[in-house]
Amino acid sequence: MVEERIPSISSSQNLPCSVGAISLSSVKLTDEERLSIGSPGWDRILGGGAVRGSLTLLGGEPGVGKSTLILQTSNKFSQHGYKVLYICGEESVTQTSLRAKRLNISSDSIYLFPETNLENIKQQITLLSPDVLIIDSIQILFTPDLSSAPGSVAQVREVCAELMRIAKQSQITTFVIGHVTKSGEIAGPRVLEHLVDTVLYFEGNSHTNYRMIRSVKNRFGPTNELLILSMHSDGLKEVANPSGFFLHEKTTSTTGSVIVPMIEGSETFLVEIQALVSSSPFSNPIRKTSGFDPNRFSLLLAVLEKRAQVKLCTSDVFVSIAGGLKITEPAVDLGVALSVVSSLYNRFPLENYTFCGEIGLGGEIRHVTYLERRLKETFLMGFQGAIIPKGQIPGLSVDIKERLDIKGVETIKDAIRLLH
Repeated sequence: MVEERIPSISSSQNLPCSVGAISLSSVKLTDEERLSIGSPGWDRILGGGAVRGSLTLLGGEPGVGKSTLILQTSNKFSQHGYKVLYICGEESVTQTSLRAKRLNISSDSIYLFPETNLENIKQQITLLSPDVLIIDSIQILFTPDLSSAPGSVAQVREVCAELMRIAKQSQITTFVIGHVTKSGEIAGPRVLEHLVDTVLYFEGNSHTNYRMIRSVKNRFGPTNELLILSMHSDGLKEVANPSGFFLHEKTTSTTGSVIVPMIEGSETFLVEIQALVSSSPFSNPIRKTSGFDPNRFSLLLAVLEKRAQVKLCTSDVFVSIAGGLKITEPAVDLGVALSVVSSLYNRFPLENYTFCGEIGLGGEIRHVTYLERRLKETFLMGFQGAIIPKGQIPGLSVDIKERLDIKGVETIKDAIRLLH
């Protein structure tokens, strides 16, 4: 792909300045106006609602349900009295209407416009003056000012920059759908993510009925927020209790199965880590993970061998995060390590307990962040107790200590002794 060079304006031209420089202390601050979507999860992931005049980029793989999600979001906006202009560049009006019918959506405040020419879209925006603008998708739009094909680096960058200008100038809340590449990144130039105010990734696969929206950038709120949705025949619905959703198939008294509390943004929920260890017929044993960093997994296995004398050099080791989730935080180290040892020795972890702790290279169990939140979720889900870093027990609230049986461990060896 060859990037088209856009002619620059000569520096000799004297362009009028729209505003003069002002001192920082003289700037009058006002709370940004937010448009409530009417969905607690959606509002939370955007930092309290969609900011008027903001530009949000929603990326996801083909077929994951981006158009379904954004059409349902358009309906929620219309139910709150907002006028929505939906640019359906990839589908005809009839196709979009059929999707809306399947989702039981019918609104006089949603306007469909099947167009890919940005100039025509700008004219429609001027005529309609919408509160919300939906672009499905940015890779199909083009500006006639450039000769390159739609979806090229230059086209995507120029279209996004113009949409940002329109959003800020006209105070239109804008949502843009973007496709992702095989590597999981949004297709197009990297500057695309830098231009927009918010970047959301819509994740999921055809093997599960749930989807996740993950915020990776937000100028108006916290990042790393997570919203879990379940797919139904009539569209996507929020999962009110993620812990119960991911643990509903958990079986009791199983070796290699451990429950850990994890945190994504402001959400705390429990997930199951499963491990399977078997003798290997090969000289190079297999180590595979699903949903967990393979590099950190190799580190944990090395710590088990060196610091706890757990012999794994002749065993195949597999670890999976149940439900297809992906975990990156080190607070689940203890759960991963104990699930492996449990499967290897056929010893059971403590039943109705969760496990939380980071493992250092010396085999020590290190402190984790937001421990009280993790333990509160443990109690709310009906668990009896928790295994945590011993050094964090004195700092726990009296309420947590009364509600849960807390056991502290200093090293990975201490934790292994709790298996039975």
